[in-house]
Amino acid sequence: MGKLFENPALKTRITSSSVKLPEMFIGYLLAPLCAMMANSIFSAYLTRYYADVIGLTDSQFGIFSMMLPIVSAIVVVIGNVFVGQLIDNTRTPAGKARPYLLLGAPVMAVAIILLFMTPGGDNPQSTNYLMKMVWIAISFNLFYSVGYPCYYTAHSSMVALSTRNGNQRGVLATLSNASMVAAAGVGASILVPVLLQPFMFVTGADGSIDRVASYANWRILGIALAVLTAVGILLEYYFTRERITEESMALGVKEEKLPMSTHVKACTADKYWWMVVLFILFFQMGQLVKNTSMSFYVRWMFDSVISSATPENTSGALMSTLGLVGGLPSAVGMVIAWPLASKLGKKRAIVLGLLLSLVGGVVAFLNVHNFVTVTLGVVLKAVGIIPAQYVMVALLSDVLDHLEAKNGFRSDGFTMSIYGATMVGLAVLSMGIVNIFLGALGYDATLSRQAASTETGMVIAYLCMDMIGFALSIILLWRMDVEKYIDEDKAAILERQKQAVLAEGGTWIEPEERARLEQEEADRKAEEERIAELKKQCEAKGLNFEEENKKYLEAQEKKKNSFIGKLLG
Repeated sequence: MGKLFENPALKTRITSSSVKLPEMFIGYLLAPLCAMMANSIFSAYLTRYYADVIGLTDSQFGIFSMMLPIVSAIVVVIGNVFVGQLIDNTRTPAGKARPYLLLGAPVMAVAIILLFMTPGGDNPQSTNYLMKMVWIAISFNLFYSVGYPCYYTAHSSMVALSTRNGNQRGVLATLSNASMVAAAGVGASILVPVLLQPFMFVTGADGSIDRVASYANWRILGIALAVLTAVGILLEYYFTRERITEESMALGVKEEKLPMSTHVKACTADKYWWMVVLFILFFQMGQLVKNTSMSFYVRWMFDSVISSATPENTSGALMSTLGLVGGLPSAVGMVIAWPLASKLGKKRAIVLGLLLSLVGGVVAFLNVHNFVTVTLGVVLKAVGIIPAQYVMVALLSDVLDHLEAKNGFRSDGFTMSIYGATMVGLAVLSMGIVNIFLGALGYDATLSRQAASTETGMVIAYLCMDMIGFALSIILLWRMDVEKYIDEDKAAILERQKQAVLAEGGTWIEPEERARLEQEEADRKAEEERIAELKKQCEAKGLNFEEENKKYLEAQEKKKNSFIGKLLG
């Protein structure tokens, strides 16, 4: 694999030794936003697509709709752990995680298209239920158990591998989480409901879902999402860089490939690792079950929707409004999360925020059928989870550095495979949980109003599950104090690297000086390539090289002194 990534066409477009704006906003915000849009839409709507368009909750499918996500969650965990082991034992010029971004792009694109090509999906009278179930199971797992683990485990590793600079890492963690929040909040909860919900769920003359028309529209949407996902992943690959992996390779110290059992033992023996992993598990479970059940809750719980002559349009508008007002705190949070965490400490900021979210949950319970009351509670919850959303990965990165200082090796691949398995596995499991609530409590999409038992299930899924996650997260993080070791860990890692280099007979260069020399070399090569390209263009067009080069240098100087140029450094 190493030789493949020596190809100049696969070289990162990021040449700076420090993190700058192009890497921040393309590699960690725009690209992941595009790459994760499909998954966010699936979290909000795939369960409903299977239920209302394919008819997966119909009695003919038996318990398949309930068991598919639950069994698939096991396969998802296996897929993520496998990719994590590959990452831990991979070393290429592109890094250890970035190669798997590239691998995930075509697999995810194909899987997305296949999700909406179910044989007989456009024929409600088709009785070939076995073929439908096999196709759904294969396409579902191709996306969630193969393609998404390749992408997401690698994506999740990038913040920890990007730099050792705490402030830069914090900014990248904020932007990386902002992309996820934007995909779920702006995309799946605001724009899609108001712009696409009537397109995705076409209402027939009798008020029921027109399965044939809806299925045809979902096929179009699937192709569009496949293209968007592939483009996003490619952008992330080309506009990110693994400086920590490059650092270890540049030192010339041979790294031993460790078995997974070594990483498992090192991680599970550390209390901070358990604290942060279980915190992520419980926090994300509540969020994902809430997001998965949102479209059902808005469609069937609000009195204004039930009494509407066009319930799909009304519920789409209300879901978009709820997503907008609930998402505004997240947008503001992208700006304030890291300064807040820097002032209070990551753990303290998260815990105080989650206490506020519990208050918001209580407010929503004052009237579960009233849109304004529920929205107020959702807004308070959204304000409270700002630190958890944006600082979570930075806190996990601190734990990874602590493990490296203590053990002498990094366990990014295994840890991020667990993180990815948690995020993706819970996304799948949340569909199963919602399906169980719906199937066991009598959900029927043909009714004008759901039974009281079904409404209770929706309240538990949308309003209760995240509050349980908040409470458990607060308990887990109460004694999380890994941040006090940050400076000590950094010093221990550098000293170990220095001794390893000297033991190999090499010359130790301090990281700051190494970064300076690396940047000078990168700038020199870039300038040589620019001059060669400009000479070639001038010869082809009959232009004077000296004059054209002077114009370029003057333009660069002007750009450098501009406001944007100063921001870029």
